[in-house]
Amino acid sequence: MGIKRYKPYTPSRRHMSVSTFEEITKSTPEKSLVVHIKKNSGRNNQGKLTVRHRGGGSKIKYRIIDFKRNKDNVPAKVTAIEYDPNRTANIALICYADGTKSYVLAPVGLTVGDTIMNGAEAEVRIGNALPMRFIPVGASIHNIEMKPGKGGQLVRSAGNVAQLMAKEGKHATVKLPSGEMRLLPIDCRATIGQVGNIDHELIKIGKAGRKRHMGIRPTVRGSVMNPNDHPHGGGEGRAPIGRPSPMTPWGKPALGYKTRKKHKASNKYIVRGRD
Repeated sequence: MGIKRYKPYTPSRRHMSVSTFEEITKSTPEKSLVVHIKKNSGRNNQGKLTVRHRGGGSKIKYRIIDFKRNKDNVPAKVTAIEYDPNRTANIALICYADGTKSYVLAPVGLTVGDTIMNGAEAEVRIGNALPMRFIPVGASIHNIEMKPGKGGQLVRSAGNVAQLMAKEGKHATVKLPSGEMRLLPIDCRATIGQVGNIDHELIKIGKAGRKRHMGIRPTVRGSVMNPNDHPHGGGEGRAPIGRPSPMTPWGKPALGYKTRKKHKASNKYIVRGRD
């Protein structure tokens, strides 16, 4: 998918870019696969603000994505490639031979008219989902399960791809996009190929209004606040933050401070840490 750039006829247009949406073949979603989601503006059930800088934004509806891919041995034809406002990747509308429709993540190279399939008997081909037990070592995969039957949780955003490095006993070794090498149950499912919409990372927002359309409100620097509002606040003029190291608004260490528990149960499945 290409990137469209604008002539700099205003300051905001100078660096702004958008996707050309060349891959998109259908502009309206499938009604049976769409649900309404209520906006909470970062507030919990008590009305208290728990996530800052959220609110407003365009109305969007959630597309129900099939991350489990558990309808086995039934061929499905790709009928459309669609835009999804809830994620960076594009999605593909597929129709199974029995008439059931579903949304899946659209990998690179998947086009309208292609046939995909799920299950252990599926071919190792782009868009097919099968247990890692039946995927050859070295294959590129995405939408990877962490527990068999739970649905894909890893490698789902635009342009991401993981690699199946080894298979031994009950576990498969997978190299994730972060560089982490991790053991996963060998019966977990994964989809062949790389997640599509690779050029997403090249898009520049360009102006504040575009972020507001996404439901993201302005952020104020801690250093311009008062001491009672932020650990970086106060001081004469543009003083440094006044702390030995950066802190969060709640006084916790930030930027380089490791927050993962040292004795987390899943540490034993990490063969090599992320880069």
